[in-house]
Amino acid sequence: MKVGLVLEGGAMRGMYTAGVLDTFMENGILVDSIVGVSAGALFGVNYLSGQIGRVIRYNKKFNGDKNYMGLRPLLHEGNIVGTKYAYHDVPRELDPFDDETYKQSEIPFYAVITDIESGEPEYVQIKSVFEQIDTLRASGSMPFVSKPVKIGDRQYLDGAVSDSIPYEWLLKQGYDKIIVVLTRDIAYRKKSLSKILVNLCYRKYPKLKERLMGRHTMYNESVARLTELEKQNSVFVIRPSAPIEIGKIEKDPDKLQSVYELGVSDMLACLQKLKAYMA
Repeated sequence: MKVGLVLEGGAMRGMYTAGVLDTFMENGILVDSIVGVSAGALFGVNYLSGQIGRVIRYNKKFNGDKNYMGLRPLLHEGNIVGTKYAYHDVPRELDPFDDETYKQSEIPFYAVITDIESGEPEYVQIKSVFEQIDTLRASGSMPFVSKPVKIGDRQYLDGAVSDSIPYEWLLKQGYDKIIVVLTRDIAYRKKSLSKILVNLCYRKYPKLKERLMGRHTMYNESVARLTELEKQNSVFVIRPSAPIEIGKIEKDPDKLQSVYELGVSDMLACLQKLKAYMA
C-alpha cells in the first residue's frame, strides 16, 4: 500500500498547509511520496526536514521586510519575492533550512513547474533544496509579478499554471491512496483572467497564454473530479473549513497565524479519519 501526498499552492494561503503538515509531524503521519505546487512545494519541503513551526515562524518574521517581498523587489528585479533574500539569505543564514535531514529522507518530493514555451507541466524530484533552489523558485514564480526562471536551456514559471492540483499525476505513478491538501474551501470556483493582461505580458508565448486563459476551467474541472473521487473514498481531501481571505503577499502576522491555526484545527478534526483511510 503506497500513500501519496499532494500539496496545492496559493501563495500565503500556504500557511494553511503549514498548519496541516506541522500537525502531520506532531502525530507521526508519514507518506511514501509528495508532490507540491508553488507554495505547496516551497513550504512542503519542511515536512521532510522535520522543522515543525519553521514556515509560520519565518513568514511572520520576514514578510513585512520591504526587501523580502513586495513592491521593492518587484521594481528592482521584476520579482514580487526577492531572490537573494528569500531564497538564499533566509534558508541558509537567517532561519536555516535543514537540507541534510531533508536529503536523508527516503520520501521522494516533486515540485511542479511550467515550461513557458510549451505550456506543459514538469514534475521534478527535489533531492536537495539548496542545490535545486531555482526549481523551487520557479514553482513559486507567480505569473505577472515574477520573471521566468532559467533552468538549463529552458525557462519556467509557477507550476499551478499547468497543473494546480496534481493528484492525477500521482495516481498515474501507481499510488494506492492519495491525500490532497487544498488551500481553497469547498465552495470556491476560480474565475477567468483578463485577456488583455495575459496578451500584454505573454504575447510571445502562445502556449503559456492558452494555459493562462483556460486555467480557471482546468482548475474547476480538476476540483470537480477530485470531489467525485473523494465521494468514492479513493482520495482523502483536507481543505479549509472556511474561506481563507488573505492577500497573496500577506504581511500581517496575525492574519498569517490565523490561517496557520485553521490548518492545525482542521487537521486535528479529521486526524482519526485520515488514520483510518491510510490503514
